[in-house]
Amino acid sequence: MTDRPPTPAHRAGRTAALAVLATAVLAGCGQATPAPAPTSSSATTAAVPAPAPAPAPAPAEATTPVPAPASASPAPALLVTDFGADTVTFVDPSRTGPAADLGSVRVGTAPYGLAVGPDGTAWVATAEGVAVVDTRTRARTALIPYETRTGPVTTGEYRGGGMGIALSPDGARVYVGVNVPGGNGTMEVVDTATRKVVRVVPVGRRPFDVDVSGDGRHVYVTDHDSFDVTTVDTGTWATRRIEVAPYGTKGGLGSWLKPHYTAVRPSDGALLLPFEGERLAVVDPVSGRVDIEPMTADAHQHGVTIAPDGTLYVVATGPIDPAVDAGPSLTVRAPDGTERVIPLDGPHESVTLSPDGRTAYVSGGFTREGGWDGLTVVDTATGATVRLPVGHLPLAVAVLP
Repeated sequence: MTDRPPTPAHRAGRTAALAVLATAVLAGCGQATPAPAPTSSSATTAAVPAPAPAPAPAPAEATTPVPAPASASPAPALLVTDFGADTVTFVDPSRTGPAADLGSVRVGTAPYGLAVGPDGTAWVATAEGVAVVDTRTRARTALIPYETRTGPVTTGEYRGGGMGIALSPDGARVYVGVNVPGGNGTMEVVDTATRKVVRVVPVGRRPFDVDVSGDGRHVYVTDHDSFDVTTVDTGTWATRRIEVAPYGTKGGLGSWLKPHYTAVRPSDGALLLPFEGERLAVVDPVSGRVDIEPMTADAHQHGVTIAPDGTLYVVATGPIDPAVDAGPSLTVRAPDGTERVIPLDGPHESVTLSPDGRTAYVSGGFTREGGWDGLTVVDTATGATVRLPVGHLPLAVAVLP
């Protein structure tokens, strides 16, 4: 375990190295230049040029169900989105090797975020629309087109369409962040009963993550490329921008030091956003105050989740500059701020927990180049890890009911 804060010298070295990299490599979490392939990885509000009309979405017919395994094993425990394909994959993490992959269902191009309700219905943010999947029959039952025009359907890191997605606590609404290449995004509200978009709310650029307050009264959209979180009042639909930029906003679209994913702390509703394994931004969504606490992983951080007791789990994808940064890892941060950093083999993107909190499932897809087809299963007590070859660049992971 390590709990040392980053030193001023280290931070200065990191800042200088990042400045060089941001100007030399405007890719990944940097400048929003179109990416060519499904490999892929940030509130100022600039004027948005009129985007091209979106193509007609695919019909919302059910796909052929994936047959259940011939063995007597129970239903799969996990679902992952395959950002490198157009599918979601069912996973049984109790199996080893290729046997853990239980088959896939087509949902739409480049699926990103994922939310699963208590009834087993999965809501998947794709480039084409929000796909609805019955995880019990393993079939897509609908594809809900976006109201926001996002241009041609494409793949890769900067593709338009849905990114972060979340369910309201009562299950009546789905909130999805919609990326508009080259401009500010939106948050679309889907009525889960009618399966229609009922409201469109403007937010910042590239809405990586969407989270909901415990009482359902506010939605928090993490806007990667505008260095902010947009808070949305679900009663009035009023919005507020809170800048979250512990390193400043210098570098703009070329900067790597942007917010990615957010966790809502159960004890007080604070928003927790990690940066670079060095700084944790603690945001009061009511006052807008941002406090900074030290972290210890010293690596570029993306996905987060939080346990009911307030233990925070943070994925580090790896170094921006290998001369300065550490490698991929999973940070386990106790409520008192002490941390354990568990090394991971290769880049990873997001993390979710088993219901008992004893296991973390970390996706290997990564939104930039360098991801791999699989999950890492982490024993949260011992730090032991097992890699499962499942899916195609899996990004989001959800535990099925």
